[in-house]
Amino acid sequence: MSKRSDIIDGSAAARAPYGLVYTEVLGWIDLGHAQGTDIRNLLRSIALAMMMSLARKFEGLQSSFPISLTTDSGFSGEDLVSNLLGFYRVVSAQNLFGMLHPVSKEEALKRWDYYGKIGSWKNENFRPLLFPDPEMFPNARPRKGELPNFMKTVSPWSDFRSGIVSIASADGSYIDKAKGGILPYA
Repeated sequence: MSKRSDIIDGSAAARAPYGLVYTEVLGWIDLGHAQGTDIRNLLRSIALAMMMSLARKFEGLQSSFPISLTTDSGFSGEDLVSNLLGFYRVVSAQNLFGMLHPVSKEEALKRWDYYGKIGSWKNENFRPLLFPDPEMFPNARPRKGELPNFMKTVSPWSDFRSGIVSIASADGSYIDKAKGGILPYA
């Protein structure tokens, strides 16, 4: 319940996390309710589920016959992890590459020349495929790594049975109900 003492100056409304302001268009606004944190988190979760589902379907298409005869891009070692990084670059305000420790072009070329083109290494999930330095580890093979913590902050939406989120098709029917509430890769 809002109190008189909660009222703040309307000019501070855009920056204040809490307080009560009056607007001439919407009337009283409780800034605690108007933060949008809940919907922002829900939208990120839904967007991540959509991106992950679409990325897997697209990679599956690229790796299927006859497309696979012309390209090795389907589930190429860097594809899904790169898509996931793109998602976090959109929802994060910071420069993420500093936390990823990119190597010089010379070091990257050394790995490419030793292990071969990345398209010949397949990765069907969103965990990174790491290629050890061949000079330091001459008998090493690529291995699965772990995502950094900042790339685990949003969980993909998966509760399509709750009714909170429904997926409508162009004709207005609900795809999730047609498939018993289960979407592939979601």
